[in-house]
Amino acid sequence: MKVEGGCHCGAIAFEAEIDPEKVILCHCTDCQTLSGAPYRSVAFTRPGGFTLLRGELKTYVKTADSGNRRAQTFCPDCGAPIYAASLDEGPKVYGLRVGALKQRAQLKPKAQYWTHSAQDWVQDLSGVEKIGGD
Repeated sequence: MKVEGGCHCGAIAFEAEIDPEKVILCHCTDCQTLSGAPYRSVAFTRPGGFTLLRGELKTYVKTADSGNRRAQTFCPDCGAPIYAASLDEGPKVYGLRVGALKQRAQLKPKAQYWTHSAQDWVQDLSGVEKIGGD
């Protein structure tokens, strides 16, 4: 599936080819901290399936407890997260931030990862008051 995306301020634009069956939620504490949310929604590209159309991304390299190093990219102007990827050479698989995608409403997660770090309340929001909607 071809997707288009960008940052909040419009400085960054990209397109990518993803597999909609590989959309996940990640509850790890790194994703919680880096996203500012209780979990992060990620859509994985096909290898080499990302094209930056406009702008220049800022990169922060996060070293996990496992020793794996991942490039976390974001807009240098508005700070919107765009993707994470390995630092390996060759065609990469990019973990796109679903919130940066125009087609995000079509990308229902198929799996949840690192659920031992999940906030207990995120699984049932039915009792939380809804404001500003239908």
